[in-house]
Formats: sequence, C-alpha cells, structure tokens
Amino acid sequence: MRAKRLTRTLTCIAVLSLAATGCGLSGGSDSGDATAGGCKVDKGNVGSGKLTGDVKGTITFQTTNLKKDFGDFFNGVIADFQKAHPGTKVKWIDDPGDNTFTSRTVADAQACTMADVINVNAPTATALTKAGYLLDLDTKDPDASKPFVPSFWKTATFANASGKAIHTTLPWYTGGVLLTYNKDLLAKAGVDPAKPPTSIFGLFADYEKVAKAADGKFFATMANPIWRIPADFDQMGIKVLSADGKSAVFGDDPRTTQWVAWMAKLYKEGAMPKDSLSSSNDPSTLYSQGKVAYGSTNPSFVRFVKQNSPSVYDKTAVGQQPYDALGRASAGAPQYISVAATSKNAPTALSFAEFLTNAENQTAWCKDPDVVIFPTTTESLNDPFFQNVTGSDPFSQARKLVADQLKTADTNQTNLSPAVQNAIVSQVQLAMQGKKSAADAVKDAQEKSNELLKQGS
Repeated sequence: MRAKRLTRTLTCIAVLSLAATGCGLSGGSDSGDATAGGCKVDKGNVGSGKLTGDVKGTITFQTTNLKKDFGDFFNGVIADFQKAHPGTKVKWIDDPGDNTFTSRTVADAQACTMADVINVNAPTATALTKAGYLLDLDTKDPDASKPFVPSFWKTATFANASGKAIHTTLPWYTGGVLLTYNKDLLAKAGVDPAKPPTSIFGLFADYEKVAKAADGKFFATMANPIWRIPADFDQMGIKVLSADGKSAVFGDDPRTTQWVAWMAKLYKEGAMPKDSLSSSNDPSTLYSQGKVAYGSTNPSFVRFVKQNSPSVYDKTAVGQQPYDALGRASAGAPQYISVAATSKNAPTALSFAEFLTNAENQTAWCKDPDVVIFPTTTESLNDPFFQNVTGSDPFSQARKLVADQLKTADTNQTNLSPAVQNAIVSQVQLAMQGKKSAADAVKDAQEKSNELLKQGS
C-alpha cells in the first residue's frame, strides 16, 4: 500500500543549476501533420529521428497532489527553468491523484488535452504508452538515460501498441518499501516487532494473530487486494506474465492459490475491516486512529502519522518488509515524468521534464527532513545525505532502511494494465467474500486476464 501524499513545503533549498539536460534541443521543427493516439500532432513528435525545435513558448505541467505541500519548491524549479530559457512559460496544475486518475488521464489524452509534462504512475504509463500518447524517449532523445540508476531506467519501459518495450517515462522519485506498525497493538497480539517475518505468508500469520487478539476492536490491515497485486506476487517470485507479456501465467504457480486462500481466511477471521474490501482508501486514517496495526508500506507514511496523530506516532516503529523468495527488497516502480506525444510544444516539454528530473533538482527535493523519498539518479544517491543516515526516530530509521535497500533492491515490478489488474482483483474479492473457492478465483482471474491481453487491454 502506497501513501499517496507527500508532505511539507521545502524551504532553504540549495541553489539549483540553470542548465537543463534538454537544452540542446534546437533547430527547425518538423512541420506537417501526423497522429499520436488519434490526435493530430507535429510529425517531429512521432516516428524516427531525434526531437528538434526551439525551447520556447508555453507548456502545462501536471503533478499528483503536490501543490499544497511543495508549492514553494516547484514554483522555484519552474522559475529557474523559465529564467534559463527566456520566452518559456510553464503552467502548473495539480491533480488530486485519486483512484480514477488513470481513467481520467486516458480520457484527457483521447480528447487531445493531456498536459505537456505529466507525473504518472506505472499503471497510467502502461495505458498511455500502449495507446501511443507518450513521447518515445529512445528515439526522441537517446541520451535521456544518462543521469539515472540503470535499474530505475529499466523500470521506465512500457509496451507500445505492437508490444515492443520502449522508454516513455523518466524515473523521478521512489519511496522504497518497509513495514510500519503500531508496537502496542502488536504486543497485544503477541507479535514481536523485533522479529519481522521473512515471507509474505509469515506476515499473513502475524495478521491472523492480530485478528484473534483484537476480537474486532482493531485490525491488522486493509482488505482491498488492489494494494497487494502484483506487489506481493513479485516479492514472492511468482511470475505474473509470460516473457513477452502477452499472457498471464500467475495461475500456474500453486502459491498464488495459497495466497488467495490466505486472504480469504484473514478477511473471514476479522483481520481486515469488512467495509475496506472494495475501498480505495489506504490505511492512513484508521492507522492514525489506532485501529489498524500495520500502516502503509510507503516510508513517507511515517510523516503522515506524525502530523495527524502524535500519540500513535509515539507507538510507531518501522521494520524490514519480507524479502520472501525474491531475496532482496523490492523498490517497486517509482513515480515517473512523461512528455505527451500530443504536445504542441514538445521540445520545451522534453527540456523541462529533463530539467525537473536532473540530479540537482532530485537531490534538493529529497533532502526535505520530514519526508522519506529517494531519487533515481546515480549522482543523487551518492550524496552523503543518503549514505550517512543517523538517528533512532521512525523517520531516520525509515530513511536508513530504504537507503540500504536501494543498493541492491529489485526494481522490476510487473506492470499490469488497469483492466488486467482489476480483473485479478475482482476475482480475489469474490474468494474473500466466500463466493468462490481460491482455486476457482485464480483460474477465472487468469482466464479473464488472458482475454483482456488478447484484446490489447
């Protein structure tokens, strides 16, 4: 479960470089019409050849729920970019980032009104790339990969309409994964927080202990499996899709059925609030009220608790997420920055996207003392701030855990389209409600996933 909100406006940041990575874009723009996802665009935005054109004019930049807490920082980045490129203007809009984000963004793209530069997650990038709405960076700027840690750059590939993996995103920031838990509630359940489980099923066994001890007074975690699919499968080493990504294979692994059986058992025994089975809410509110033992796996969640419930924060600790069969932590997919292939000012959009994600800007943002996020550039991760972590408070411990993890973390998270993910989730929900056996739910989930994959959904 990933906390969706980042926090606290940055102040006293280092002076940022005015040199944008994409400043080299110059020369005449290719005129003439072409199409991207059904929208009429400049032919230079698609097809072969590097993107050329002057960095000037107006673009829109869309983030996800960042303006309230990071307004000063991003307004500063925008001002620096505009100063470096006289004649440019960046209009910043901020999306709430709710559970309809992907569908709304795809609708904007289909209407040819998507922002020029946009913050996307993996599911949204998957949908937009397949439909042809994002700039192909491998073709339009072959040097775009240079600043990034290779494993993070590898996550930035998504399949186009023909099934070819292309880079349509720039890795921006990542949160890492860890266990956040209420020490008092675990003590009541006889769970030793000093001995975190080493497997997903071991974690489920601890959830069961919480359910039995709580007797409905509090819960272990939230029920909606959308937060765990495909993350749990990836951590367990369960292969979700075939090598070519054209068929689902998760049902071929018997552990998948065991996983669904565990989820159904936990839901029945009261480890999860009954009304959270289809809820899009993460555990933020209930954890802050002391009603859920395990919080979000996003390290930034720790700050949310500190802000909203100091008494629960005092009982909060962090620990290692189970390595399970993967054998190391999974960093998950980072947040990404993409450039719309439908942009009417693509050279400026690409230049700004690369400026926003360069090492200096990433390092400056991630140094906020009250938020735990990590950069994706090699230079940033080598900064002493991330290498020399001290302190015993939950924030410091979270930062230290993730900083250690990122050195060896697996970043190859399975990218599922929203349609396929929802097909799997809906079948698991039926099993959790007792309407299907675990085996039937897995069988039907795989069949429905394959139908969607054949349709290109």
